[in-house]
This record gives sequence, C-alpha cells and structure tokens, in this order.
Amino acid sequence: MFTAIFGSVEQGIIYAIMALGVYISFRVLDFPDLTVDGSFVTGAAVAATMIFFGYHPMVATVVAIVIGFLAGCVTGLLHTKGNINPLLSGILMMIALYSINLRIMGTTSDSSVGRPNIPLLNAETLFSKYNDFWSSLGIDSTLNQMLSSIGVKHLPSTWGTMFLVLIVTILIKFVVDWFLQTEVGLAIRATGNNKKMIRSFSANTDTLVIIGLGMSNGLVAFSGALIAQYSKFADASMGIGMIIVGLASVIIGEAIFGTKTIMRTTIAVIIGAIIYRIVLGLALRAEFLDAGDTKLITAVIVIGALVLPQYFEKRREKARKAKRNAQRLAEKQRALEKGGGVLAKTQAD
Repeated sequence: MFTAIFGSVEQGIIYAIMALGVYISFRVLDFPDLTVDGSFVTGAAVAATMIFFGYHPMVATVVAIVIGFLAGCVTGLLHTKGNINPLLSGILMMIALYSINLRIMGTTSDSSVGRPNIPLLNAETLFSKYNDFWSSLGIDSTLNQMLSSIGVKHLPSTWGTMFLVLIVTILIKFVVDWFLQTEVGLAIRATGNNKKMIRSFSANTDTLVIIGLGMSNGLVAFSGALIAQYSKFADASMGIGMIIVGLASVIIGEAIFGTKTIMRTTIAVIIGAIIYRIVLGLALRAEFLDAGDTKLITAVIVIGALVLPQYFEKRREKARKAKRNAQRLAEKQRALEKGGGVLAKTQAD
C-alpha cells in the first residue's frame, strides 16, 4: 500500500506541472484549450527522440518546453488572427499535433515514417542521472531504516525521484506566481476576466492570449517530457484525456483549498493533482477494476469534484437562511413582548 501511494504521489507531483498549465489557460485566460492532449505528447516525443539520439536529457527537456510553447502560440494565432472559435482552435491544433508527434518519433526509425512509441529503457534520463548522485548521499538507507522501525513494509527503492520532482514543481509554482503578478501577468489575468475592459487601456489582448497559451502549453510539454523520462517511454496515445486530468486536479484543489490568492490557488492545484493520482491509484487496487477503467474513474472523480461542492454549498446556504429566519423570528418575538409590556403599562397608568 505504501509503495502504491508513494508512486502515486511521485506521478501526481509531475502531473501537477501540467495542471498548472491547464490552470493558466482555463482559469486565468478563460480559454478552453484542448491543445493540452497534443502538447503533452509533443513534450514527451521531443524529449524521448533527442535522448534517443544522444542529447543531454536537460537539453532535450528544454527543447520540449520550447516546442510546447510554440504549439500553444499557434493555437493562440488560430483564435486571434484566424478568428476561429477557442474550442475549435484547440481541437484543430490537437489533431495536427497527433500527426506531428508521430513524425517526430518517426525520425528515430530508418524509414522516417510515423512511429507510435519510443522506449527509453537503457537510456540516461534526468532521473537516472540525478539518482546516481542521490544514491551516493546515503539518504535512502536512512529514510528506509526510519520507516522500517515503525513497521512500514515494501519501501521504495529510492527517494531521489520524489525530491527532484518536488523541488522542480515548487520552483515552477513560484515562477508562475511571480509571472502572474508582473505587468504582463496582470494584463493576462485581466484579459481572461474582461477582455473589453483591458482593451480600453490600449492593451493588445491578442498578444496576451498568445503568450498565455504558449506558457500554458510549455508547462504541459514540460510535464510530458518528465513523464516520458519517468516512465522510460513515449507513446502517441499517452496524452488522451490529459485535459480531463488537468481539470480534475484544478477542480479538486480549488474545491478543497479555495482560490483567494494566486499563491494559494497554485498550491491548491498541485495538491489537487497529488490527491487525484492517489485516489486513482487506490481505486485501481479494487478487485473489480483494472487499468482499462482509468478514464471511467477519472470521469467519476471529476463529476464528484464538480457536484459535491455545489451540494455542500447549498446545504450551507440553507443552514444560513434557517439561522437568519430564526434570528428574525426571535427579534419579532422580542419586539412583540416589548410592545405588549408598554401597552400594559400605559393601561395601568
């Protein structure tokens, strides 16, 4: 059980980077961007292809981020300059990226045709390089001994991956927080909130939308590149339903922790992604469910995250109304009693 939860937390932290990208497009820009399903695979495909050809994993990851950024910019151009509906522009880019991703991975084959997957079983990745350094520190044995002493069994082979992805995700969170509080970031937030208002201040909303979507898909591609290196493979179908995963993370985090400030919201999105992966991992341990039910479980989690907060809010509102009505009734009762006392005194006089 501990190993399963540990693995879910590791994956959740990586997927949290993708969820932050979804947060920027859906919440900040108010743009239903379905490019995510394609740009996630683009990040994985670019990173896996470059690692296959012997490039340093760090260089491969940076290039994956840049290509993801460009994919998001194209979606923004389709919407702003091509006057295409936001939803349709995302769908068109997602479809185009499917073929592009096959072509990218196809460069690793002699025929240079589309290739659906690239294995990285014997390749050096960011995680393998970091874990080589981590193992020399001797921290794994210390942590595992501490957990063994309190009765925890089936301990992870290394804690290095957990610490690496946690540090990276926290750094990304602070970068997003900082960016959204800069002049450009505030303008992007204002564009998502009221495009007509920000135009009245002579702001170029088209450019702001393009930058926001580029940043969003850059983060999504970054997450895809890390997942490819974490899972040791890249596959053309690994991005299917990724937008739902991102939305589930955002919705769960916002429902639990709220959205009062940007810093609070971004940490809520990260924790929401971790909670989602843990719930999904525990659900798949049920005997009557298997890996093929992942999308069904995701749909149920999203439905629950959307419906339950509304249900509890209605109950709280009902309780508040009942409390207000009780207070009004008590005030009327006191007023009647006071009025009756005054009348009786007047009659006595």
